[in-house]
Amino acid sequence: MIIQAPTVTAVPSLLLRPASPARARTGVSLMFLTNGVLFSALLPRYPEIKAAFDLTNSQFGLLVVAFPTGALVAAGLGGRVIRRLGVLRTNAVGSVLLAVALAVAAASGSVWSFAAMLLLAGAVDALVDAAQNVQGVLVEQWRGRSAMNSFHALWSVGATTGGLVGATAAAGGVSISTQMVVNGAVWVVVALVACCLAVVPEHVRSQLRSAEAAPDAEDAVGRSSSVRRHAWRLLVPFVVLAICGTLVEDVANNWAVLYLGDVVAAPTAVAGLGLSAALGAQFVGRVLGDPMTDRWGRIAVARAGGLLVAAGSLLVVLAPTYVVALGGFAVAGFGSATLVPAAFAAAGRVPGLPEGTGIAVLGWLMRIGFLVTSPAIGSVADLTSLRAGLLVPVAAGLVAAAVAHGQRRAQVRV
Repeated sequence: MIIQAPTVTAVPSLLLRPASPARARTGVSLMFLTNGVLFSALLPRYPEIKAAFDLTNSQFGLLVVAFPTGALVAAGLGGRVIRRLGVLRTNAVGSVLLAVALAVAAASGSVWSFAAMLLLAGAVDALVDAAQNVQGVLVEQWRGRSAMNSFHALWSVGATTGGLVGATAAAGGVSISTQMVVNGAVWVVVALVACCLAVVPEHVRSQLRSAEAAPDAEDAVGRSSSVRRHAWRLLVPFVVLAICGTLVEDVANNWAVLYLGDVVAAPTAVAGLGLSAALGAQFVGRVLGDPMTDRWGRIAVARAGGLLVAAGSLLVVLAPTYVVALGGFAVAGFGSATLVPAAFAAAGRVPGLPEGTGIAVLGWLMRIGFLVTSPAIGSVADLTSLRAGLLVPVAAGLVAAAVAHGQRRAQVRV
């Protein structure tokens, strides 16, 4: 699948066109792209922030967990907020608040104010994430073809772009606060344009809901009741896969720069590329995700992905040089590519649940993994070494492969 972002001159003409699946797909793609850039631009500056606040590895691990903590608190409310404000309004307002919170965090003079803003940013990001995935599932249904992998691929492009922005700004001596203010202002405009493009007419939304509910209509009440009773059981395997997939992102976000710089002696400019290596490879995996899934099936692709996560992470742990470590981050990123899109696609199609609920619940449970990943790695690193701490994603990859293998006979369509 080839993903094409609209050119600057194409955007005004797109805004003037009537709503269509292609127009909506462009809008959702830009939503994912923007969400990836906004937060990731801060991540290459983490070593500077750690040094400025004079934190140990364990303290740093606890600080950065503020973002997933905020996300965990807010994620469970995603369905209610979306139904109250609407999907697109949630995304637009949330993107503005996310940019503001990150800009204030970058200008913070104390670790407590930084943590507070990171907490707020995480909460808002969870709502934006749920909204864009709900709209993505809807647009995928409208198009009648798989699209979730490509949407998440655009998030990877955004995250990689944000990482490059942060690394370039760090190398150029640009202050963190200036960088985040400019970055936020630019991408908030893109987010607002994206929401205008992503509109799905109400009559189309109604038709899609009716078409989904039509089969076996006379058993709908009983089926809905059964799904509600067993919603947790249905979602747990997808939650585990999503946690394993996002764990690779978490390690790349919070530890890649430190590992490359402190353990394998990478130059400062190269150490900042660890995040880009992992998320860039993840993007490639997501571009290829739809055709791979069509050929081999989601279960086989997820199982292979888990094994690649384990293999790539082990390569990072055993790396004698930063070149090998960068390759390991890339392999792990490629392996994680399809795990999260598959989980969201399944959660968005669980029958009998209100709009946004399946995705919000998945996102909420998925973020529990973020609460333990960085602190666990930091604690192991302080007790032994950072190399040993990065054995955690090796284990996660093996778990993902085992869970995917166990789902080979599952009746719920991913």
